[in-house]
Amino acid sequence: MEDNKRVVTRFVEELWNERKLELADVIFDDNCQTHQLRSGSPTVPVPRGPAAIRAHVADWLSGFPDLRITIEQMFAEGDLVFSQLSMDGTQTGGWLGLPPTQKRVNIRMATVHRLQCGKIVEDWVLVKSFGLFQQLGVLAPTQNLLVEFAQREKAVA
Repeated sequence: MEDNKRVVTRFVEELWNERKLELADVIFDDNCQTHQLRSGSPTVPVPRGPAAIRAHVADWLSGFPDLRITIEQMFAEGDLVFSQLSMDGTQTGGWLGLPPTQKRVNIRMATVHRLQCGKIVEDWVLVKSFGLFQQLGVLAPTQNLLVEFAQREKAVA
């Protein structure tokens, strides 16, 4: 289990934080499956081998060049490693079609990685996307959304 934790720690510290994208070839299985967890949506695994991981990380880094991930807690059970993470960065580049906002964000995440023979073969990722888009100014603050919803409900009644 400690070896599995070391692999996931390398993923965060070396691949993401040190920008060693080539490490994806060492720690990800060619047939890795990712489950992106979203509220109200079924979980459908998507193939995401080393090349897809490199592209994914590069995309984030082009939008958030100062991005840094912090492992807040991590534990392992059998072939699974659970991590609670936070990601900090400033959106100074275009990302997902959004122009640079120059806004600093802190994103909360939880991940589960399943490892086999020292490689990540499957992962589940939950990102606090709603909060991210609020911090970028794409979505209104929660309180504003609740007030707007209440006003609409009042108007309908």
